[in-house]
Amino acid sequence: MTDAPASSADAGAVTPPRTGAVVAVLACAGIVVSLMQTLVIPIVPELPKLLDAPASDTAWAVTATLLAAAVATPVVGRLGDMFGKRRMLLVSVVMLVAGSVVCGLSDALVPMIVGRALQGLSSGVIPLGISIMRDELPADRLAGATALMSASLGVGGALGLPTAALIADNFDWHVLFWASAAMGATALILVLAFVPESRVRTGGRFDAVGAVGMAAGLVSLLLAISKGADWGWTSGTTLGLFAAAVLILLTWGFFELRTAQPLVDLRTTARRQVLFTNLASIAIGFSMFAMSLVLPQLLQLPTQTGYGLGRSLLTAGLVMAPSGLVMMALAPVSAAVSKAKGPKVTLMIGALIVAAGYGLNIVLMSEVWHLVMVSCVIGAGIGFTYGSMPALIMGAVPASETAAANSLNTLMRSIGTSTASAIAGVVLAQMTIDLGGYALPSENGFRTVMAIGAGAALLAFAIASFIPRPRVATPEASAAPTTEATSAGAPSGN
Repeated sequence: MTDAPASSADAGAVTPPRTGAVVAVLACAGIVVSLMQTLVIPIVPELPKLLDAPASDTAWAVTATLLAAAVATPVVGRLGDMFGKRRMLLVSVVMLVAGSVVCGLSDALVPMIVGRALQGLSSGVIPLGISIMRDELPADRLAGATALMSASLGVGGALGLPTAALIADNFDWHVLFWASAAMGATALILVLAFVPESRVRTGGRFDAVGAVGMAAGLVSLLLAISKGADWGWTSGTTLGLFAAAVLILLTWGFFELRTAQPLVDLRTTARRQVLFTNLASIAIGFSMFAMSLVLPQLLQLPTQTGYGLGRSLLTAGLVMAPSGLVMMALAPVSAAVSKAKGPKVTLMIGALIVAAGYGLNIVLMSEVWHLVMVSCVIGAGIGFTYGSMPALIMGAVPASETAAANSLNTLMRSIGTSTASAIAGVVLAQMTIDLGGYALPSENGFRTVMAIGAGAALLAFAIASFIPRPRVATPEASAAPTTEATSAGAPSGN
C-alpha cells in the first residue's frame, strides 16, 4: 500500500451518477470484452488456410490474446488506481476496437497476432468496472451490481460461441472482427456518456520495473502452460520457461516487498481474506474452463463413437448459451446470499454447485438436454462464485487499491483456466479411441476431465473455508468514495 496521498479528480461539486445507467453500461462493456475472447474459436481450425501459415503458428492468434491479457490486467488495474479507473477503462476499450480493426483488415499471420494481442489488452475492463462500482454506487446497490458485472464474463463467453459460429457459417470471417469493433465502439460511446470518473486516486509513481518483472514472469509461466503440449512437457524449452518463471517471480516478489510504491502490494495480497480468495479463484477458474473444453467436444464428436452427439458448432454454442443467461439471472440471488450470510458462504455454495454439475455430467452425457442441464447447473455455480469474489477482495483492501486488487484476482482466474486447458488437453490426448484411423478422446477421458473439474471445485470449497468473515462495517466502508482511502487502510479480515 502506497503512502502517497490520494487525490480528488473533481474538487468541486460532483453530480451524483445515474447508478442504473452506470451498472448497465459497465456490464455491457464486460460482455463485449468477454465476447471477444470466444469470437475466434469457430475459425481456429481454418486459420492455417485463411492466413496461409502452419497450424503451429496460427495457434499464436489465441496464445497472444492470453499473454497480453495476463500482463495487461494487473498493470491496467494499478494505473486505474493511480490515474483514474474510467480513463483506463476507456483505454482498454480503445485497445479492443483497435485490435478488432487490425484483425478485420488482416489476411496474414503477423497482423492477426498483433490484432489479437491488442484485443487481449482490453481484459482489464471487468475488474476496472467492478472498482468503479465500489467508488460510485451506494452500499445497498454494490453487491448486486458487482455480481452482475462478474456474471458478464460468463454471459459474454456463453453467447459469444453461437454468435461467432453463426457469423462464420454465413459471412466472410472478417465480419467477426468488424462486429467486435462495432460493439467495442458502442461500449466506448456509452462509457463516455454515462460512467463518471472515480474521485478515488492513490497518486504516486508507477512501478515500471515491477511491471516489466511481472510481465516477464507471467509470460514465461503461461507460455509454458499453454504451449507445453505442443513443445513437449519435458522439452528443454518448456522446462526452461517454467524455471525462468519461478526465478523471475521470486526475484520480482523480493523487489516488490522493498519498493515504496509497488505495482502489487504483496503485504495486502498476503492477508488471509485476499490470499485465500485468490487461491480459490485459481481453482474456480480451472473448474469453469473444464466445462468449456468438454461439452462442445462431446456435442461435436461423431455418433459412431457411441458417445458423441454429432452436432454442429452452432448447436454446441446454443447448448452452452443458457449457462450465461443463468449466471446473469442468478446475480441478484448471489448478492442476496452475500448480504445475508456473507460472500464467503456464497463462494462455498457456488463451489458445491459446480462440483454437483460435474457429478451430473459424469452420469448424464448421452442426450443434448443432458448437456444443457449440466451447463446450466455449472453456470449457476460459477455465477455464485464470480459474484462473491469481488466482494471478498473489496472487503479486505482500501478503496485506493480496488482496481489493482480486483485485477490480480482476475489474473488468478486466468491462470486457473490456462492450467485447465493444459491438463485437460493432456488427459484427452492420452485417453483415446481409434475411429477410422483417427485418435479421438475416449468417453472415459471426458469423464476423467469432469472428475478433475469437480475436484477443483471441491478444492475451491475447502480453500474458501479458511477465508475469515469480514467485519460487519466493511461493505459500508468500502462503498463510500473517499479521498482519505489511502491513509485509512483496510480491515484486516483476520
